[in-house]
Amino acid sequence: MTTLLHLDASARANSHSRRLSAAFAQAWRTARPEDTYVYRDLVADPVPPIGQAWTELCDYALEHEITDPARLPEGARTEAQQAAWAVVEPLLQELVAADVLLIGTPMYNFSVPASLKAWIDQVTFPKARLDLQVVVASARGGSYVPGAPRYAVDHQERYLRDFFDGHFGVTDVTFVNVEWVNATVDPALANRWDDHQASVRDAFTAVDDLAGKIATRRTPS
Repeated sequence: MTTLLHLDASARANSHSRRLSAAFAQAWRTARPEDTYVYRDLVADPVPPIGQAWTELCDYALEHEITDPARLPEGARTEAQQAAWAVVEPLLQELVAADVLLIGTPMYNFSVPASLKAWIDQVTFPKARLDLQVVVASARGGSYVPGAPRYAVDHQERYLRDFFDGHFGVTDVTFVNVEWVNATVDPALANRWDDHQASVRDAFTAVDDLAGKIATRRTPS
């Protein structure tokens, strides 16, 4: 059996990123009904920001060359450190157990939402390595595709790729993006409505195909 860990980070209840990630999850669960599915809504159940005790746990791990998250409790000696471990332990357990990580996230201010960044900060365990595949279902207000005027300020996709590769050695990261979302509300972007609609159609087709391909080839752990 394999495990799909699904995160949502949009502040909007019916956002494009939530609907897109839900479409992937549904296609995956249809293809692999016996597999494990874990869902975490980072807005409805927010992850707290890291604090001093969390940094002490990381320092302990570095000093003692601990690369297995299961050994982190060795460094949780004070009440504050134990409380920090109680927050991060379930998050790490979910991530380490996952074969596929699905992230539904919008672009906020050219990067990721604070809700997702808080989760990232908590699970950034020093020198850990993961064997999983990452799928990011995202939505952006404008267009940030290669060649677009704002491509250079896309700190969402670039940041997530760098994070998973730099911290966990995960290079298998696939993005499916809905572009021009602001065309639905901004009169100045009304001329991009058709582009947005085409992007939505392409994105939902892409996540359905992608879920089927990954479900077919992913080797159970």
